[in-house]
Amino acid sequence: MSIDVSLWFAKLKSRSQLEPFKLLLANKTDVKMFVKRDDLIDPFISGNKLRKLEGNLWAAKEAAATQLLTYGGAYSNHLLASAAAANEMGIPIIGKVRGEELNEKSNPMLLECNRLSMHLQFIDRTIYIRSKHQTGLSKDQNKPTWHIPEGGANPEGILGCTEIYKEAVVQNNNQHFDAVFIAQGTTTTSMGILASIPTTTQLFVVPVLKGYDSLSEMQALASKVKQNPLTAHLQFNWNQVTVLDTYHQGGYAKTTPELLHFTAAFNNTQQFPIEPTYTAKALYALADQLPSLKPQIQTILFIHTGGVYA
Repeated sequence: MSIDVSLWFAKLKSRSQLEPFKLLLANKTDVKMFVKRDDLIDPFISGNKLRKLEGNLWAAKEAAATQLLTYGGAYSNHLLASAAAANEMGIPIIGKVRGEELNEKSNPMLLECNRLSMHLQFIDRTIYIRSKHQTGLSKDQNKPTWHIPEGGANPEGILGCTEIYKEAVVQNNNQHFDAVFIAQGTTTTSMGILASIPTTTQLFVVPVLKGYDSLSEMQALASKVKQNPLTAHLQFNWNQVTVLDTYHQGGYAKTTPELLHFTAAFNNTQQFPIEPTYTAKALYALADQLPSLKPQIQTILFIHTGGVYA
């Protein structure tokens, strides 16, 4: 890799600030709320995409990988973030794209990945499903290749996400939070948060997928974490997790008039931007749950995961 990895990641993460905010319609003003602005990290490598890539890129460097390989759909922000990071670091990267009928000119996202020197390979959907979870080091055409699964969902990705809460505590004058709210896609980010919070902090996860068994998915990923020497030290206390699984608004990328109204009303407050796929669903859940939270929850951290795709 052609740059100082430590300095590069430190520079990007320094842009993620902790800011107080208010929910004007929540009718509860005694709770202090803060947002971790990971959406400010980078236009391409925004939010939890950087966090998951950080763990993987460090692992790739330790494994002496000479190229990266990752997976994504036609409009994958993970592919774009991976292409931008690899381009910045000067390491070759292959992007396996779901859909053999596509090409690098099929949409602006793929065109940008190509411009950033990602070598795009368009594969059959059945083959894609079988291979998209591949992770770790392999030899691809006799090159040591580090595989990053779709969405960065692996133990290395979790390790990178443990930094989010730790940074927020430092930015809060080393004071912990009573609760954390976060939107949930692959569970990778929420697992990183769970591994880094103290036993006195509650984690509220808001799945954006309909019918998603969050705890089962988290526990399955935890078993992989324990088998990985890099992450075996991480601990997960399931009693600290509350799954709010009724705020998906019909499923992934689905919405309702109520959610769209909430999103527009909050964005009009000009505190920080939210969108209806991830962050608005989690913030809507927070606003709805706020009046019924236990009295001991006096400080809340809302994690802005950045972008549309988590």
